[in-house]
Amino acid sequence: MTHFDIIVIGGGHAGVEAVAVAARMGLNVALVTFDPEKIGSMSCNPAIGGLGKGHLVREVDAFDGVIARAADHAAIHYRMLNRSKGSAVWGPRIQADRRLFQQSVQQQLVELPSLQIIRGEAAALVLKNGSAVGVTLSFGDALAADRVILCTGTFLGGVMHCGQQRTAGGRVGEAAAHRLADQLRDAALPLERLKTGTPPRIDGRTVNWSTLDVQQSDAEPWTMSSLTARRCNPQLFCAITRTNERAHEVIRRNLDRSPLFSGAIGADGPRYCPSIEDKIHRFGDRDGHQIFLEPEGLDTHLIYPNGISTSLPVDVQQEMVRSIGGLERAEIVTAGYAVEYDHLDPRALNTDLQVAAMPGLYCAGQINGTTGYEEAAAQGLVAGLHAACAVTGTEAPALDRANSYLAVMVQDLVLHGVTEPYRMLTARAEYRLQLRASNADSRLTNLGIKLGCVGDRRKRWYEQRVKARAAFEEQLDEMVNLRATHPTNSASADGRRTARRLIETGALDAAGLQAVFGPDADPSLAIEMYEDVRYAPYLERQERELRELRAASRQKLPHDFVFADVPGLSREMVERLTASRPATMAEAQQVRGVTPAALAAVLVHARKHAIA
Repeated sequence: MTHFDIIVIGGGHAGVEAVAVAARMGLNVALVTFDPEKIGSMSCNPAIGGLGKGHLVREVDAFDGVIARAADHAAIHYRMLNRSKGSAVWGPRIQADRRLFQQSVQQQLVELPSLQIIRGEAAALVLKNGSAVGVTLSFGDALAADRVILCTGTFLGGVMHCGQQRTAGGRVGEAAAHRLADQLRDAALPLERLKTGTPPRIDGRTVNWSTLDVQQSDAEPWTMSSLTARRCNPQLFCAITRTNERAHEVIRRNLDRSPLFSGAIGADGPRYCPSIEDKIHRFGDRDGHQIFLEPEGLDTHLIYPNGISTSLPVDVQQEMVRSIGGLERAEIVTAGYAVEYDHLDPRALNTDLQVAAMPGLYCAGQINGTTGYEEAAAQGLVAGLHAACAVTGTEAPALDRANSYLAVMVQDLVLHGVTEPYRMLTARAEYRLQLRASNADSRLTNLGIKLGCVGDRRKRWYEQRVKARAAFEEQLDEMVNLRATHPTNSASADGRRTARRLIETGALDAAGLQAVFGPDADPSLAIEMYEDVRYAPYLERQERELRELRAASRQKLPHDFVFADVPGLSREMVERLTASRPATMAEAQQVRGVTPAALAAVLVHARKHAIA
């Protein structure tokens, strides 16, 4: 029986990061997948990053992960989301060429000498005294391992729905892992069902682009990975349209043909990315829903209409699409569909993503009830790191809610579980002012170096950055001639103060600090240091609020307390708290899924309510 240090099952984003980090740490790793040619496939939206998600991508990159470099290799459209708000909640996002993304992922894995890719289905886990010690393949071979990581995505017990058609599988043209799902159920692990979906793909040559609003790629030359020197592909535009009453009427007339409403699908789908039929049903007062038309690559005419995920029958999808402005003659190339799949209740996991009742088995990605490439990649990194540390006897990475979105996500999952596919949002992080996408390297790369999962190139880059930062820190406290960098500024009589003081008073912006540091300074480092100074007083206040929150568990919440009136509280938090009606802050802290950030907002409002 062939023995590996770690076996990873599944070649999606979680599986890729899990095998890659373990191999970078020098372990002998196997990746078992149905089809090696599909490793790194983008099953749904050909985009990486976004609000909250972009933070996870940058953090995986800080540990020398795969996803950010693949994103830059494939990027055909860059856009920084949430620019109108503070930089702590900016969301770096790219639109990717599917083929180039997959190509980059596979090439990065080829460069890992201790990784072996095995074609086949993982039919069953090999158990010894209740612990996972290997995998049996469908053709009979058995593989032994010290640790096993399940990254099965939507393939575990996957069933695809399009109208009344039901097909076993986790992606069009690919099989599902039903035998493994049966074994996990037989082991009495808490498996449940969730649903996700995808929209129809449209032939871009049949879109009337001249009638649509165009969204160009950002002009600023930022990239997803710190190791990407420059953008390497031509930049394409996206376009925006909206559904309308005519399209809504088409959907309403055919709701009985949707598996969501016929009872064929009983699982919950993602709250923040519902199907279009669910949107029309739940938000009947809306006169339209925004749709982003996103190109799928440089050498394809396929367009991804982001915003109309659906499992309606094909004829209804075609009628609906042609009811939308700019799509009156659009041709559907591939119909949209929903996927219902098994997931493990993440409360069955420890914080290392190891199954508590089955030592040696780790789970990462959609099997843990999450949604999205970014969440999957981040979990793959965490599971791979912990499994590798367990094999080598190395101390596990010191991740917590104060230093990473990685830890925010893991703790949310294992402590609160999920009632719908979990999506990372900046609102979930109580320390989000210091967990910025721009400073992920400063927060985490040194941890990766200590763990041995960071390559020589990134290590050299990081060491040079540390030296540059130290030099720039001294310059922050040197006197600056403000009028030399901002000639029209009259903030002071003599125009001279320290750069730090000028930033604190708002008299010096990030571009001005770049000028102070000099033309050869890394712009991303100048921005990071500018933000550090700018956010400093807010970070101090945040720390005080969190200390108060821990001491405020006895604060009473009146029976008539209206959670919807709490400023900044998301709809999700309002729904959870209103349903539970906690009488004290201590009880509010026990409500499943309520974030520390939400608790802080409730506490402030409760105290104002008591005073009034």
